[in-house]
Amino acid sequence: MAHTNLTSTSNVPVQHKGMIKSRPLAATLILTGGLVALAIGMVLAISFGAKDINFWVIWDAIFNFNPKITDHQIIQELRLPRVFGGAMVGASFAVAGAIMQGMTRNPLADSGLLGINAGSGFVIALCFAFFPGLPYMYLILYAFLGAGLGAGIVYGIGALAKGGLTPVRLVLAGAALSALLSALSEGVALYFRIGQDIAFWYAGGLVGTKWIQLKIMFPWIAAAIAGAIILSRSITMLSLGDDIARGLGQRTNLVKIACAIIVLILAGSAVSVVGAVGFIGLIVPHLTRKFVGVDYRWIIPCSAVIGALLVVFADLGARMINPPAETPVGAIIALIGVPFFLYLARKERREL
Repeated sequence: MAHTNLTSTSNVPVQHKGMIKSRPLAATLILTGGLVALAIGMVLAISFGAKDINFWVIWDAIFNFNPKITDHQIIQELRLPRVFGGAMVGASFAVAGAIMQGMTRNPLADSGLLGINAGSGFVIALCFAFFPGLPYMYLILYAFLGAGLGAGIVYGIGALAKGGLTPVRLVLAGAALSALLSALSEGVALYFRIGQDIAFWYAGGLVGTKWIQLKIMFPWIAAAIAGAIILSRSITMLSLGDDIARGLGQRTNLVKIACAIIVLILAGSAVSVVGAVGFIGLIVPHLTRKFVGVDYRWIIPCSAVIGALLVVFADLGARMINPPAETPVGAIIALIGVPFFLYLARKERREL
């Protein structure tokens, strides 16, 4: 039997090739322009805060670090890990959302809306309660397990419903499970008196991000995004429908399992750092498709850049709203995400 390529599109019939619309020029401009904007945003995010810091001080702190200078310590120990953490979290949530929307053909798919973030948050709350001082390496592994728990329950509820898995049904199941797990997490926090320790984390914030967290999560996120890019052609085929993908020789079950593992790694890693921030994986892939088309070879890297850009600037805005107080970055993103979700839900309902 001839070998079947998971990602090849060379044998795609002409009528299906026409459906895979892509705009390489627009994607290239987004990648280059987005990276430049991200670099500018990161510099601004390091400069502004409770204490404003000059650009040249930032340059010296990075390349000529002096631990005796307070500004250098602020930059190295607080702001640099916070900014890099925000970029990594934004890229993770955005790519996870893009994969979920592509492989399920569900325009409302997002790790926050489908219970994945809440599952991670609940398990992490249990870790804080029963295993205080647990090393971050173990915490991130438990976050992966919680993400899988949330996803499994939501898809199980959706599959048992009459009529099968519809986009709206999945979101309703995800919303119900998220509310339940969030309530249980708050109950655990109150009972074990750890609410103050995790309150800001649950609201979604980057304050307190440490280098050790980034060192542990970076290999996971880098490997997961690389895997998503490798599978991007297969995800494009899945976005056309399972029947078409199988007809083109795709091993759809194998691809879906690989994609699910990648989503759990990305969502679990991000939640373990920033908390239950939603809507990034919903907004960014839709915005990206408007510019680059429906080819996931472009959607995934562009989503990573735009997601990183969104979180870095949202965190900058969160610090500037009411300085020196911190506004949760999750609240800033929700101001954009909730109207966007209502628009998509209304559009989806009209199309049913």
